[in-house]
Amino acid sequence: MSSLSASSEPQPTEHQSTEHQPTERRPARRRRDGFVPEPDRTDLAVRVTNLSVTYKTTFEKRPTLKQAVIRLGRGTRSVRRVEAIKNLSFEVRKGTTLGVIGANGAGKSTLLRTLAGILPPTEGHVETWGHASTMLALGVGFNNALTGRENIVLGGLASGLSKHEVQERADEIGRWAEEGSNSFIDRPMRTYSSGQAVRVGFSVGIHMQPDILMVDEALSTGDAGFRTRAAKALEELRQQSQAMFFVSHGMDSVRELCDDCIWLHQGELMMRGEPDEVISEYMQFCGLDEGSNSEEM
Repeated sequence: MSSLSASSEPQPTEHQSTEHQPTERRPARRRRDGFVPEPDRTDLAVRVTNLSVTYKTTFEKRPTLKQAVIRLGRGTRSVRRVEAIKNLSFEVRKGTTLGVIGANGAGKSTLLRTLAGILPPTEGHVETWGHASTMLALGVGFNNALTGRENIVLGGLASGLSKHEVQERADEIGRWAEEGSNSFIDRPMRTYSSGQAVRVGFSVGIHMQPDILMVDEALSTGDAGFRTRAAKALEELRQQSQAMFFVSHGMDSVRELCDDCIWLHQGELMMRGEPDEVISEYMQFCGLDEGSNSEEM
């Protein structure tokens, strides 16, 4: 994701809804309704305002016997609108690690993809201050025909680094990914295990020196040694005042790494607060007790 900045005061990158107008770059403070908000607060990392994300999916509609005869057994494809995010608003300040929890289909990954600029808002807008680095679901953004090292170079260039900067960091990124494992960085990524792919993606993300880091289930795979190193790396970034979004089904990881938490359910914000409080409410909602807390909720 690109970023805009000024020497005196950082300016946000804004992702606006494109449903009613063509996509174009605008000054981050000018909204489509013409309203100019109060001066930007420099402690903000992300501001989400009335965000909704709706997309369309197709599915095969099973015909009746009569319809099947008429259509020679062929079904019909129907379109369904899915409201993944519904009128979501919140702010995240620098130095905050925000846990994002919820059941499958709650909108967690959609939210991160929208914050990263991968998905456009249907309504509302997103503003980000600084450079963002994303570690999304397993394998996202990788070219499996290329080696891990080649993907590291592409990832660095896509993050806005110069060719010289990428070359300087490529070896370090590769070493971090391979630590405690057999050498694999110069093999095609189609030969990687899920844990090896996560190692590469995570290493790229933390070495891009991001102002905003978005992590989606990066600690759900890999061995115990990798998870320990990854948690330590995230804690170091947090202490450097970077803002982080941490999506996970692992409640223990959210408690350990996060100082703020939101709970999404069917695209809506159910609760925000201290991780322990939000997790407790979420588990009660799911019909679970505290003793059943696991890394795969």
